[in-house]
This record gives sequence, structure tokens and C-alpha cells, in this order.
Amino acid sequence: MLYTRKGDNGTTKTFGCDQRISKSSIVAEALGVLDETNSYLGLARAKTNGTNFEIASGKIKFSEIILEIQQNLFIVQAEVAGSTLSIAKEKITKVENIVDGIEKVLPPIKSFFISGATEIGATFDFARTLARKAERRVIAAKEEGKVKVSDDTLAYLNRLSSLLYALARISSHQEGEEELKPDYK
Repeated sequence: MLYTRKGDNGTTKTFGCDQRISKSSIVAEALGVLDETNSYLGLARAKTNGTNFEIASGKIKFSEIILEIQQNLFIVQAEVAGSTLSIAKEKITKVENIVDGIEKVLPPIKSFFISGATEIGATFDFARTLARKAERRVIAAKEEGKVKVSDDTLAYLNRLSSLLYALARISSHQEGEEELKPDYK
């Protein structure tokens, strides 16, 4: 059944919790933005299916990286919802290695860039903004004492926006599109 009617009064239940919480609570908001990020990454994965990028360690499929991120976001959601699951340090290291590898292929950053050099790049840029919003919501829930989130999970969420930015840049670079800088005129 796709509906239970239990949330009709504006409440929902989280993992391992017998009590219902308001759908407008900071915890529900954090979970919702994590879900939104994950869903949008599904669109990015569908758009990049079969497309690769290359760094010193070899060819990497965009879709495989995105799927791994999506799986990791389910771990983050579970932790925010009260599970004992959390992101392992190795996942942070893997993200850092990919970002470092991409940075070696690209020209150095000297400015902000205007999103939209390519459709895929813009897709990654939008996913990056969602990931940052999710990070802010998770931090807010933690600061209010509503959830317990590990330092590694917070570090992963912080690195995620860097990874998505790197993916946006490498996808545009591969298509030979110039990154436009704001002119501030």
C-alpha cells in the first residue's frame, strides 16, 4: 500500500521511534532535503548513464559515482532518523581522492563560475546546491539537539558539495565548454 493515512494529521515517524514528529520539524526538514538531493541525483545518474571521465587512476563512470553517493545518502538519512548507521571514513577518503584527481585534470579555479556551461554540468551544480542545503539542515537539527550525527557523516556531507562541483566542472571541460565567470557589471 502506498498510503497509510497515519500522516494525515501532519505527523510522521522516524526510524526506531515510537513517537510521531511534526512534518514541519527540523528533523523532517533535514530528511526531506536529503531525499530531495538523492532524487535529483537520480536524474543526474540517468542523464550521465554510460558517460565516463578520466583521471590519473583511470576511467570512472559518472553514473557509478552518483549511485554510490545515492547509497551513501541513504546511510545519512538512516542516521538522521535515529539509526546507529553512519558514514565510514573510507567513504570520505574516496570522495577526496576523486576530487583531487579531477582537480589535476582541470585548470585552477580563479573565480566563481556561472552554472550552465553544459546541461550535465548545470545538473551537477544544482545537485551541489541541494547537497549544501541538506548539510545546513542536518547541522541545524544536530545543533538543536534533535539528532545525533557523527563527525564523519558531517565531513561526508561537506565533501559531497565539493565532489558535485568537481563533477560539474569535469563534465563541462570534457565537452570543451568554457566556464564563464561573472562580470559583476
